[in-house]
Amino acid sequence: MAVTKPDLFQSFSLKGLELKNRIVMAPMTRLRALEDGTPSDIMSEYYSQRASAGLIVTECTMVSPLSHGYMHCPGMYKSSHVLGWSRVTQAVHENGGLIFLQIWHSGRVCHPYLLAGQHPIAPSAVAGQGDLHTPKGKVDLPTPRQIDLEEIPKIIDEFSIAAEFAKQANFDGVEIHGAFGYLIDQFLQDVSNHRSDDYGGSIKNRVRFLEEVVSAVSNIWPSRTGIKLSPSNTFYGMGDSDPTSLFRYAIEKLNEFDLAYVHLMEPSPGDIEKGVPIENVLATFRGDCSHPLITNGGYDDVKAELVLSDMAADLVSFGRPFISNPDLVYRYKNDIALNDSNPQTFYGRGPESATGYTDYEFASKARQNLQ
Repeated sequence: MAVTKPDLFQSFSLKGLELKNRIVMAPMTRLRALEDGTPSDIMSEYYSQRASAGLIVTECTMVSPLSHGYMHCPGMYKSSHVLGWSRVTQAVHENGGLIFLQIWHSGRVCHPYLLAGQHPIAPSAVAGQGDLHTPKGKVDLPTPRQIDLEEIPKIIDEFSIAAEFAKQANFDGVEIHGAFGYLIDQFLQDVSNHRSDDYGGSIKNRVRFLEEVVSAVSNIWPSRTGIKLSPSNTFYGMGDSDPTSLFRYAIEKLNEFDLAYVHLMEPSPGDIEKGVPIENVLATFRGDCSHPLITNGGYDDVKAELVLSDMAADLVSFGRPFISNPDLVYRYKNDIALNDSNPQTFYGRGPESATGYTDYEFASKARQNLQ
């Protein structure tokens, strides 16, 4: 019997969750929350406009006050956050969409100006590379405080609490942010993890924190927990002496958990130009993963169709195209040109920043669950 090759517009059963197509809206930092991290009303409009995606994954969302990496990023650690996100999920569901909350700890990618004077925490007292916007202007990343061994269970509990709150807010699942140089990635990679205890040194030890977070969250969300990894990105000075062995081991350990998917990030064009050890993440790790795979990395509809027809991935996530095209699924399906985006408006400065957020035109005037 001939095998029917999947395409972008074919439905997909994600561990029993029925996706109407294989197009995922990737998590993207947009910075439109209130100052205390409560999702704003305009965020409800933004996500509901894009509900035609098979699955939406939200922007990175703080699990605690110490994970406050950016001004106006949302949180999920108090009741006002739950209420704000509940309005978002209601709007998405009313438009026929599905939505996962991405839970996140920034670790060393933070600054005391964002933490009421407290110091950022990390696996080791090693500063990341880069800078941040703060209420006092742009500043370099500081040297973080090393997390004490006895603090680690509390941080894992913060991920668990955020996951529980996501249930209260009626999300369809959660994605753990383990990529792009934030806390979990800092534990994984030896450029940022210089510990000599059970959470440092060997690959097995450096993967331990990831395992414990995944175990805690997937117990709350069985079959509804995703994990995002970036084996070959250099954000904030990340890197490892043997990334292929590290992430192969990590992905194989993830096979032991009841996950919805693994979300693998390809290196950016800039990273490839500088030289990266893994130029094709999907090809490198596809055979190691027993879970559904989402791939992300500069895809358009043509490239996405190719990777699906080769069965190299099950789903494809799109970032920037969704920013300027709320009806991206409709446009791809009907071969309609995409709106141009304005990078100057990618990152907002609060809940009133509608420009470049909710004001992009639809190809059709019908703003409801476009297929």
